[in-house]
Amino acid sequence: MPEKLVRLAAHAGQSATRLTTYGGVEPRSLSLPGIETDRPLPEQWAHSIRRFLDENTDLEVHTVTLGASGLGRETAHDLLPLLAGTPVRRVVLAHDSVTNYLGAIGDGEGCVISANTGTICLAVGPRDTARVDGWGHLLGDAGSAYWIGRTGLEAALRGHDGRRQMTALTAAMREVFPELESAYLDLQAAPDRVARIARFADVVAELSASDRVAGNILDKAAAHLSEAVQAAIRRAHLSAPQPPRVAAVGSVFRHERVLRRFTDYLTLQWPSFALCEPAGGPVDGAAALHALDPAHPLYSRLTAAER
Repeated sequence: MPEKLVRLAAHAGQSATRLTTYGGVEPRSLSLPGIETDRPLPEQWAHSIRRFLDENTDLEVHTVTLGASGLGRETAHDLLPLLAGTPVRRVVLAHDSVTNYLGAIGDGEGCVISANTGTICLAVGPRDTARVDGWGHLLGDAGSAYWIGRTGLEAALRGHDGRRQMTALTAAMREVFPELESAYLDLQAAPDRVARIARFADVVAELSASDRVAGNILDKAAAHLSEAVQAAIRRAHLSAPQPPRVAAVGSVFRHERVLRRFTDYLTLQWPSFALCEPAGGPVDGAAALHALDPAHPLYSRLTAAER
């Protein structure tokens, strides 16, 4: 019989799904593969939660708070029935832009931009919130690892064709795809093509110090990311004194050139600007959903269901 009542916080991203207990017990965590946004999401979330429950049968998880990448029309009411037969009685669900925000900054005013495989930015003012980008790899995600990787691969092929200046990216692409002229066919057939293209961002970053084309790609990514922050802050009508609190999270910001250029661009807008250090991660933000004040501007961006 389960002995301990706990809550479970989860972040379902494209790179990984992470679940952690909170509230009264020693935290237990589980990392699983990321979700595939071109497949139904609630079933994937439920599978991950059930996997955690199966591995922790001595715990009675009564509440699940979840931040999810790719969230569209899905609500907590779509997830809760899929957990029938488990101890879960309440589910709180939000887009991972919300949980990224709460994890990094808390419930105060500011802006958080996340750049991993995809990109999304969220700003919160006293009454308004504003989301910028997060429109997926087909229509958006400017400055993301996918965007950097795809732009790098395109530049490599342009160099191969002789349409642009020669770049070391061409040789680097050939190391990944020895048959360069069939690379596009390989990627079109690959179910993990988004992740594979995003991984090439690391190659672009490695060459950025010595290759002008690669360096320019990172600079353009930083410009896209800073543009998203400025747009979100403008639309959210922040009341706090300038410069605003901004946190930058995600794998793209681990590339020093992107982070430096990104900060430089925002300093042009706010001369005394400085990034704030994220207080926590998206799983911490998911845990914060449980106690979010209904009067908070972000509350309208979550759904809850219980039985």
